[in-house]
Amino acid sequence: MQADERGAKPTRLERQLPGVAALRTYKGEWLRSDLVAGVVLAAILVPQGMAYAELAGLPPVNGLYTTIACLVGYALTGPSKILVLGPDSSLGPLIFAAITPLVIAGDEPAKAIALAGMLAVIVGLIEIGLGVGKLGFVADLLSSEVQVGYMNGLAITIVVGQLPKLCGFSTDADTFVEELREFVEHFDERNSTALAMGLGTLAVLLVLPRITRRIPAVLVAVVGATVLTAIFDFDLSTVGALPEGLPRPEVPLTEVNDVWPLLVAAVGIVLVSLTDTIALSTSFNARRGEQVQPNREMIGIGTANVAAGFFQGFAVSSSSSRTAVAEQSGAKTQLTGVVGAGVVVLLLLFFNGLLADLPNSALAAVVIAAALSLADFGVLARVWKVRRSAVMLSLAATAGVIFLGVLDGILVAIALSILLFFHRNWWPYGAVLGRVPGREGWHSDARGERLVEDPGIVVFRWEAPLFFANAGIFSQQVRELVDERQPSWVILQCEAITDIDVTAAAMLERLDNELNARGIHLAFVELRTRLQDLVRDYGLHKTLDADHFYDSIEDALDDIASPPGDGAPES
Repeated sequence: MQADERGAKPTRLERQLPGVAALRTYKGEWLRSDLVAGVVLAAILVPQGMAYAELAGLPPVNGLYTTIACLVGYALTGPSKILVLGPDSSLGPLIFAAITPLVIAGDEPAKAIALAGMLAVIVGLIEIGLGVGKLGFVADLLSSEVQVGYMNGLAITIVVGQLPKLCGFSTDADTFVEELREFVEHFDERNSTALAMGLGTLAVLLVLPRITRRIPAVLVAVVGATVLTAIFDFDLSTVGALPEGLPRPEVPLTEVNDVWPLLVAAVGIVLVSLTDTIALSTSFNARRGEQVQPNREMIGIGTANVAAGFFQGFAVSSSSSRTAVAEQSGAKTQLTGVVGAGVVVLLLLFFNGLLADLPNSALAAVVIAAALSLADFGVLARVWKVRRSAVMLSLAATAGVIFLGVLDGILVAIALSILLFFHRNWWPYGAVLGRVPGREGWHSDARGERLVEDPGIVVFRWEAPLFFANAGIFSQQVRELVDERQPSWVILQCEAITDIDVTAAAMLERLDNELNARGIHLAFVELRTRLQDLVRDYGLHKTLDADHFYDSIEDALDDIASPPGDGAPES
């Protein structure tokens, strides 16, 4: 363990609680920056926390409880100095989809709160377990294209679900198609004042950041909507006064039968949350010249989720917008988040009626703006020119979220990521190599260039590990080349081969015997030393001549061209 900035090695407690180490090494000159950044951060923590709570199907105040608990929890256990956690627009629909089927009509809101709290605890325990087990790689289970597709589908679903609230009415729809149909059918029931307020709020949220980022757009939009409603006493639905005081810590007890469906949902939330958190932490830490610690991040965000669950909160993730605000405001340490949480505490204790006149349509606008930030359709146009299959997979993930629901959609996304991995290794790119006049080295004909090849010799490159799933395809492609070109030698360029399993080894033995019977020989080029030893341990040197392994294609060609008796391989 490295020493800190003052030369002292962290104690065992400080290694487990980075916040304690940060407190010991805290510099006085940071205090003003952290205080200012914390107050600025609180300006967006409040409206976003309330809006995302409604997105999760919970009372707005629970978003504030969540914000307080997770910020304090991460400040103690999180390794990143300025990463900001909290309620998230991408998790809200997942939470809503998980708890809604378990809430029976007529149940008190306390039932939904307990379910959301238990879900947060389960999510947190999974994340802590992954961190302790050093399994940070699970954050990479969703490929980029599938993740983009999932987020695009989520953005579309959220926007459609918020349209009725933006217009001042509600629907009872459960699916995307039903929600869209009911919105169109009931549009004549809209409250024009609420719609105008919602659209005005949305315009501020979308336009102001393009003009300046020094002033938080969400603060201007929410304060403006609240003040206008209070002054002119508009006839529209508002948030109302928040409950006064803070929640007591308690275990969110639910029925045993509820645990399994919550566990299934928790897995999806963990994947989405950790993927975003690790990527965001990496990005911000890189800019600060610091190294990300994926396993410690898992423990930190897991602790934040458990804390939120014990204080009537729900599952949380990192936030790029809130982290950016903290950074731009001069945040130095996690004290910024603690100060932000403290401001929220003051609001609940002494100013709980401050946002009583905040229109619900304005909250819907906050959610819609957040949803639009999730979407990235431009990347699909760019990727289409390079890899159309990736775009199709992305669109399939989007369709899964829209038409199957967010929970089933995340399962579709995971399945597509796994299938994508196997597809690229089952059917990897294999290419014949040759020389191109005027260019150095060996090239494939991917650019349509005419290759110059040595007569009687085929140079074939395989770009994947050789294992049970693609061994048959490899041997098939080699046989097709042999049947087409009738060479005397097949040189396998093995630079991209990272493994050879038992099935592939047996395939190579059969293939070499088959080719030898036809007077054709195999040579291996740039096969890793580790794999050459593995080939020997498999006992393949009885078939694959140990002299047929070369460091380069040129070495293989020179040896093949040498006359017998000068060290050339026997025919």
